[in-house]
Amino acid sequence: MDTNYLSADKVRTFITDVFCGLGMPQQDAVLCADLMVRTDLSGGDGHGVFRLLQYSRRIQAGGINLHPNMTLVQDAPSIGLLHGDNAMGHLVMHRCAELAIAKAKATGIGWMGCCYGNHAGAGSTYAGLISDAGLVGIYLAVGSANHMAPWGGIAPLLSTNPIAISVPMGENQPPVLLDMATTVAAYGKVKMKAQAGESMPEGWMIDKEGKPLTDPNRSSEGTLLPIGDYKGYGLSLMIALLAGSMNGAAVGSQLVDFNDDEKAITNTGQTIVAINPAFLGGTENLLMSSGQLISEIKNSKTLPGVSEIRVPGDGAAKAKQTRNRDGIPIPAGLLRNLNLCAKMAGVPPIL
Repeated sequence: MDTNYLSADKVRTFITDVFCGLGMPQQDAVLCADLMVRTDLSGGDGHGVFRLLQYSRRIQAGGINLHPNMTLVQDAPSIGLLHGDNAMGHLVMHRCAELAIAKAKATGIGWMGCCYGNHAGAGSTYAGLISDAGLVGIYLAVGSANHMAPWGGIAPLLSTNPIAISVPMGENQPPVLLDMATTVAAYGKVKMKAQAGESMPEGWMIDKEGKPLTDPNRSSEGTLLPIGDYKGYGLSLMIALLAGSMNGAAVGSQLVDFNDDEKAITNTGQTIVAINPAFLGGTENLLMSSGQLISEIKNSKTLPGVSEIRVPGDGAAKAKQTRNRDGIPIPAGLLRNLNLCAKMAGVPPIL
C-alpha cells in the first residue's frame, strides 16, 4: 500500500486549518496541531494526525466544547484539580502540564488532576513537556473506552489506561521516556490495523469465550489482554482510581466509548505529576547518575543475535530524527480520512 511522507510543517498547518474550519479558535487550533504533530514525530502513529477524523466528527457532532472555560476546582501550592469544561483533551492536558511545572519549580512537586477532559493523544507528549522543563514527569490516564475485562472476567470495565514516565538526561539529550498501555496493545493500534485492512496478531485480544480474536473489525466483540496477565489488570485498575476516581472523572460502567458516541460528554480523567530533582538529590546528581546507569546498560553484554540494548525513549528519539528529515508517513487509508476531514472543514485536501 502506497505511503506518502509529508513534512511536519505541512501536517501541522493542515490540522490547524481543519480545526479552524470546524470553528476552533486559531490559538487553540495551533496548539492542538503542534501537540499532535509532536506525537507523530515521536512515532506515536496511533495518537497523532491519525485521530483527526475522529476529533473532527466529534467536534461536528457537538461532542467537544470549542469555547471552554477551564477552571481550577482545587488549587493548593503542590496540587490542583482542573475542570476541563469538555474542551479538547490536548488543551486540558497542556494546561495541566503548565500548572504542574510551575508548582514543582516552586515547591518541589506539582500534581495536577483533571476531570471533564477528552482524549488527549499520547501520554509521552505530556510527560515529555515536563522533562523539557528539566523535571521528572509522570502521566496517568483513564482511556477513552473500556476494552479490558478484569482478570478472570469477560465484562469490559477497564480501559487501556496508559502510564508515561519521563526523566531528563540533560541539555540536548533525549529523555528516558516510557509510554505504555496496560494492555498488550493500545486500542489505537487495533484501529490502525482495521484502517490498513490487516489482521491483529494472536495475543492482543480474546473473544467472550476466551479464544483469540484477530479481526480488528470485530474488536467490539472481545477484550484486549492486559500486559503481564493479572499484573496489567491490577495496574490498569490503580490508574483508573488515581486518574479517574480521585478526580471525579468517569470510570467503569460510567465511561463513555468515544469511538461509538460522538455527542456524549466523556468526562475523561487524567493526572500529570512534575517532580523537581533539585528538591531531592539535586539535578546534577540525577543527570550524572542516570547517565552512568544508561551507559552501563547500553554497553552491557548482549544475548546472541542481539545487536544493541535499548532504553525507553530510544525509539522515539530515532523516529524524531528520521521524520524531521524524511517526513511523517501518511498511508493511503489515512490519506483518505484526512481528505474527508478537509471536506468536512471546507479546506483544501492535504494532497
